[in-house]
This record gives sequence, C-alpha cells and structure tokens, in this order.
Amino acid sequence: MLRLVGVYKTYSPPYHALENISLSVEKGEFVFITGPSGAGKTTIIKLITREELPTRGKIFFGNIDISRISRRKIYLYRRKLGVVFQDFRLIPYLSVYENVALPLIIRGKGRREISRRVTSLLQNFEIIHKAQDLPSSLSGGEQQRVAIARAIVGAPEILLADEPTGNLDPFLSRKILRIFKALNLKGTTVVVATHDTSLVEEFGGKIVELSYGRIKRIK
Repeated sequence: MLRLVGVYKTYSPPYHALENISLSVEKGEFVFITGPSGAGKTTIIKLITREELPTRGKIFFGNIDISRISRRKIYLYRRKLGVVFQDFRLIPYLSVYENVALPLIIRGKGRREISRRVTSLLQNFEIIHKAQDLPSSLSGGEQQRVAIARAIVGAPEILLADEPTGNLDPFLSRKILRIFKALNLKGTTVVVATHDTSLVEEFGGKIVELSYGRIKRIK
C-alpha cells in the first residue's frame, strides 16, 4: 500500500533528517514508528502526506509515485489520508464541531450523516460539551482530541498520527489507541509515530525503530 524506497531528506545547512529509508506498510497493518526526539519520525509523516518532498528516493502509494502528483491533484490523494498533526492545525475561526465536520463537508456528505458521525466521536472523546467552542478556548489535550476526531471522521484508507497522545493523560492515551485499533480491525491502515514505548509494548503491531534518521530495526 505504502512504500518508501531509498528515501533521504536533507535540510540546509547540511543536516540529514533521513538517510536511506526503505519501508513497506501493507494494507491493513498497524505500524508504530518509534525513536527519540529528532530521530526522523515527523519527517516521515510529512513526506507521506506530501507536505515535503524527499531529497532522494521515492514514495509510492499503491503504484503511484506521490512525488509526481501535480499540485492541482494533491487534494485527491490527501482525501485518502487521515492525519493527526503534532501541532493540531485546527482552523481557529471554526467551532470544534465544524472542525471535525470539515472532511465530511468537503466530501459532500449529508447534514444528517455529518451530525451522526461528528456527535458520536465528540461523545466518545468526552468533548461533546465543547462542540460550539473555538479551538483557542480549549486545553492542549482537548485540542488533541479534536484533531484526532477530525482525522478519523471520514474513515480514511490510511491514518497517520504524529505523537497523537503527547498531550493526553494515560487513560485517554489508551482510549485513543483502542479507537485506532478498532479502526484498524475494520480495514484502516494505521501508522503512529510516537516516543511512548509503553503504548508500543501494550498495543503491539509492526514496530519501526529509528535512530538519527536511519532505521535501526523493524520487528
């Protein structure tokens, strides 16, 4: 489903964020990308979402080299993805409900279906009472939950989550991972970048361990 082939990412002044990364993620897999801060986890997520391009190497989604997708058609590729960004990226002038509903609105879903899906997620994430609030009034943990709800509301083919539990307490962290696991069991491919080894040990799956921009091991 997703393949990185000999991928390098270099920033200037010369700094190699990734070096010779080759990795396959099969349809329906649950994958943890682990490693300390600066290991390259976020860079991999940014390359997969086409937020950035590799310096060398190729990234394939199915048979499509995503580097070759034109700017006008990137949105079609990104509709297949659900992304939880480390910095949330909520739209500040939209309410919590509107932020979560946005992917469904873009896809042209009906008002009743949007209400059902969004309300269910906000209840599950214990933020239904914040539905009409703006992101600026939320705590970091609440913003994190809104970002996760937005990422999964459209039932994406692949879910990419960059430190999705970084602002959550242990109870909510595990609740979020259980939701990810449930999505995975329904067929969604899940890739989670995290430094929280306790979650990795508890929830399992394929583990890709990074160190200084290189793959240390895959297990």
